[in-house]
Amino acid sequence: MTDPAHLHQQLLDRLTADGVLRTKPWKSAAGSVPRHEFLRGGFFRYVAGTSPSAWSPVLDTDTGWLEACYRDESLVTQIAGTVLPADIRGQIMREPTSSSTLPSLVLRMLEELHVEPGSKVLEIGTGTGYSTALLCARLGEELVTSIEYDEAVASRARAALARQDMFPTSVTGDGLLGHAASAPYDRIIATCGVRTVPAAWIEQVRPGGLILATIGGWLDSSELARLTVHDDGSASGPLLGGQVSFMLARPHLPPHLGLLPDLNDGKERQAVFGSDILADWTTRFVVQLAAPHAQRLTIERAGRTEDVLIDVASGSWAALCEDAGRWIVRQDGPEVLWDTVEEQLGRWHTAGAPALEEFTVTVTPDGQTIHW
Repeated sequence: MTDPAHLHQQLLDRLTADGVLRTKPWKSAAGSVPRHEFLRGGFFRYVAGTSPSAWSPVLDTDTGWLEACYRDESLVTQIAGTVLPADIRGQIMREPTSSSTLPSLVLRMLEELHVEPGSKVLEIGTGTGYSTALLCARLGEELVTSIEYDEAVASRARAALARQDMFPTSVTGDGLLGHAASAPYDRIIATCGVRTVPAAWIEQVRPGGLILATIGGWLDSSELARLTVHDDGSASGPLLGGQVSFMLARPHLPPHLGLLPDLNDGKERQAVFGSDILADWTTRFVVQLAAPHAQRLTIERAGRTEDVLIDVASGSWAALCEDAGRWIVRQDGPEVLWDTVEEQLGRWHTAGAPALEEFTVTVTPDGQTIHW
């Protein structure tokens, strides 16, 4: 049998060499928490070449399970809100709903949290409990509160933590509401994505404290942000870059589109930017700022491929296709959706197309803004 301690040390050495593990306290914490103990229930492996994606279970008795636990990759641990690896044989074609995040990202985020001895931390999204255990090892369980939306996921995490003799405050509930009973906190760290930073998080962090969260949207581009809470109840700070992605918090998931609009309606013109720009992560993030309620779908219609953006708030839509080397947009609704997108992209390009690390997030009682 492969030695888990050897695999663990290999992972730590790789993360140190890559500059992910930078400080001695986090190196010590990471060395004391075996990841495989938080994956005893197994995980799902993506079945290569499947569309829609298919997943097959890997149990802790299967060959290769232990080695996979110590690879720097995310491992899906729940499908469709309830299905666990032990529940099925064969394959399942449903959406993942919980996972163990790749260790390099977990530890990068913990380093970016800038904790100090005595820091009181609220973790949003317990998941398997691996990151919770790292926080306990670094700060002490009495300073760690972790909240998980899914009761079954929370129960498994508590059991895994208990096997490591760790007993932080564990709460089941809506992480977007925080946990006021243990507030104020010095730090909040979220292991789920959000579209906007909840007001409750800012209210529950002392002035000068930090919130580390991944902010994204329905066009599947997101970035890690580190916000400092101010005396006036606002919070602001930079995006940190790196194309960080988490599953969106369930209340922030997009609604079902329902019946599509008649795409033959609307006005047509030549587009300044085609939908090919949406292949770029940073550009997609900028587009999200212009159209925060838009969802994207690709359809085959009349013998050609069309990219369609539909704003679920206003009902406005834009359909783009390539024709004889140029892009054509057809749009309709109360807002001229692609015009708004092109105006935003034009401003961004005029500014020199700054990287996402040059963007600042500001959250006030009036809402959230992101600007470069």
